[in-house]
Amino acid sequence: MSETTPATGTPAALVDRSAKPRSVSRLVFLALVMVGASVVFFLFKDRLNNDLMLGLLGVLAVVGIFFLVSTVIGFVAVMPKATADPLARAFIDTHPEGTLVTDDKDRVIYANHAYGVLTGSTNAADVQSIESILSRHRESAEAVYRLTNAMREGRDGQEEFRMTQPLGAAQETAGAGHWYRLRGRPITSGEGDGAARLMAWQLSDISHERIEQELVFKELQNAINYLDHAPVGFFSAGRDGEIVYLNATLADWLGMDLTAFTPGKVKLRELVAGAGMALVESVQAEPGLNRTAQLDLDLLKSNGQSLPVRLVHRVTATRDGSPGESRTIVINREDGGADTQDAANAEMRFTRFFNNTPMAIASVDGHGKILRTNGPFLQMFNGLVTRDDMERGTLFETVLRKDDRLAFQDSIRQAADKQGDIAPIDSRRADDEERHFRFYVNAVIEHSEEAPEETAIIYAVETTEQKALEAQMAQTQKMNAVGTLAGGIAHDFNNVLTAILLSADHLLMSLRPADSSFADLIEIKRNANRAAVLVRQLLAFSRKQTMRPTVLSMTDVIGDLRMLVDRLIGSNVKLVLEFGRDLWPVKTDLGQFEQVLINLAVNARDAMPEGGTITVRTRNVETAETEQLNYRGMVPGEYVLIEITDEGTGITPEVMEQIFEPFFTTKDVGKGTGLGLSMVYGIVKQSGGYIYPESELGKGTTFRVFLPRHIEDEAEKAAAAEAEALIEAGADAKLAKAATEGPEDLTGGSAVVLLVEDEEAVRRGGKRMLEARGYEVHEAGTGVEALEVLAELEGKVDIVVSDVVMPEMDGPTLLTELRKDYPDMKFIFVSGYAEDAFAKNLPADAKFGFLAKPFSLKQLATSVREMLDA
Repeated sequence: MSETTPATGTPAALVDRSAKPRSVSRLVFLALVMVGASVVFFLFKDRLNNDLMLGLLGVLAVVGIFFLVSTVIGFVAVMPKATADPLARAFIDTHPEGTLVTDDKDRVIYANHAYGVLTGSTNAADVQSIESILSRHRESAEAVYRLTNAMREGRDGQEEFRMTQPLGAAQETAGAGHWYRLRGRPITSGEGDGAARLMAWQLSDISHERIEQELVFKELQNAINYLDHAPVGFFSAGRDGEIVYLNATLADWLGMDLTAFTPGKVKLRELVAGAGMALVESVQAEPGLNRTAQLDLDLLKSNGQSLPVRLVHRVTATRDGSPGESRTIVINREDGGADTQDAANAEMRFTRFFNNTPMAIASVDGHGKILRTNGPFLQMFNGLVTRDDMERGTLFETVLRKDDRLAFQDSIRQAADKQGDIAPIDSRRADDEERHFRFYVNAVIEHSEEAPEETAIIYAVETTEQKALEAQMAQTQKMNAVGTLAGGIAHDFNNVLTAILLSADHLLMSLRPADSSFADLIEIKRNANRAAVLVRQLLAFSRKQTMRPTVLSMTDVIGDLRMLVDRLIGSNVKLVLEFGRDLWPVKTDLGQFEQVLINLAVNARDAMPEGGTITVRTRNVETAETEQLNYRGMVPGEYVLIEITDEGTGITPEVMEQIFEPFFTTKDVGKGTGLGLSMVYGIVKQSGGYIYPESELGKGTTFRVFLPRHIEDEAEKAAAAEAEALIEAGADAKLAKAATEGPEDLTGGSAVVLLVEDEEAVRRGGKRMLEARGYEVHEAGTGVEALEVLAELEGKVDIVVSDVVMPEMDGPTLLTELRKDYPDMKFIFVSGYAEDAFAKNLPADAKFGFLAKPFSLKQLATSVREMLDA
């Protein structure tokens, strides 16, 4: 990708603009003096009478001209050439971490080959600084900001961050995100006042470190679960004889409740009957060695009865000779004698347990040659190791990557030295980079007669799934944080938009349509409503919305959503919209159906990693056509069809059968939760519609969404006709619609309203609007203040209109307190969140109204009047 040095073939620096000397040498100054002397000599030689002065100037002129000519031909060096240590240069050029040096104006001074590979730069012209590349990604912008500030303060720093896509465009995504480590160190080039402050950056890809942490624990849990249900009992005791573990089989034999068992609380002597503990204590190991013995004795059940058992008891001793931990297998002899057949059966059962454990086990000699393995090992490394290979002396290194073989050899040397604490080895299959494993190497302290050359026992656990789960968990936590942030932002925006809408309505009441400011106010109100739509879309990512069906035109819905979808699908995917003529209206929740379209568009984008076209079509479907389609479960009728078609890879028939199941996904590990399409299916079904996918491998997929046609009743038709008449008369469409909604009489009469709102602009606007309708309005900034106002008014309030989220006391708590003294008080909640977000915390018999923010004067007055009339 980049240049290589001819001599060694190693990658050279991608960019090298090392600083050159800033000033000329003193020789240059002398040369200029000499040249000036020569000029004086030729210009004034006729006027100078002093022979000595003429001679001196002539000599200086000759020397100056000679010096300039020598400089041009290279005989004399005017500027000293920069020198560099070739060994240091070669080291940094070939360093595996991306290295970048920038000046204080973020200009690239140096970039090595690895930096070009990581960032996808193929030549010097493509190289960009760290701040230029990472500051435009929200995943990394904050880390770069902190690190840059630290370096400008003269401090070193290090940051780690996760990217959903790799930095280098030429790299392929691994499917679980990409983690990077960025280090920064300020350096000073030169000395004195002319010294330059530079920034040295080091960038490295650490994705493989992040994906390998939790899978091993899951596999160990599986192994422990199998051990719990083995046909033999097992327990482990500490140095003082405390039982730290026993399996479920032994607990069942002893009548113990395993869920109530606490490690270390039960002593081994409490479980051994009679003088059997003396036999157990007689098994002692030499310092630093193990010893195994078979003991026949009785254990005590929880009901006091004896249980005859045979113990295969293995003890260890520390290097100073003190007792260590013990591991013991328990064979139940309650149903038979201790004859040879019983021992053979027990050995056979244990061999079956050993060969069916999910943990792969192998023993090796001092050279790493595999001596014995269990069944899971041969299954886990099928294709790399066979029994025939082992007879020919296969090395364990066969299953490891070349990069990890050196660490394995070091572990074998430690095992040969009888080391007890050998670090595990994380590696991947030699022939499959996607499968991860962790290898535990244990030294063989006491050799058996069957394999005296055994040096180490190796336990292998596959960690591939655990690494994927770790990445998925990180993504889930990130989305939860985004949802919390979105909810907070939406709450504040709703308050602002409510104040704008109320102020606009108040001004509109005092103006006539012919006034010059009327059109401007209508535009303000229209844009405020558009902003409310954006807030609703933001909330859709942070919570489950309550279904609030409204009559919609799919042409308008899809048209309004186009800009957002364009941003989501990226620049290499084209969106094409084909609207049907005279599309019928449908009735569904706007916010949730927008989520349906967004989810299907994003899935279509993911199915086309190389780019393509997403086509969204709408048309009416008659009853006769639905009968011909013969879709399973679909009731014949009139529907509006929305088709989302991509040119992607397609879906196999096996996957198609499970596509709407929760937690099922066809995306790479860490890229999807499997909830998207199940959510789409639920929203469509809630709207009374149907969804059917069709796909062909290699050609793409089409999702067909059928929503039932909404037939307007007589009241809706009359309201629509009146609105059309007003529109024809020149009134604004939205005002015309509002003029035909709600109760005809919205005046307050003698009603008293207590308005509780912590946002002053919303509270002031709401009070002014209600007072304009004839209501007597009292206001409060918090729930606590509202209770005080009620006490002052002696409860003479007809209705309370309260915000939900407030300091000191929120809306639901206020309603609960009011019900104690005023159980029949009418109440309206005002919130930007869905009603079910807070209603679940209220008593089941609580009665209240709900008004969603942002709201207009008309909506506020209508809600109050309807609640008072209820």
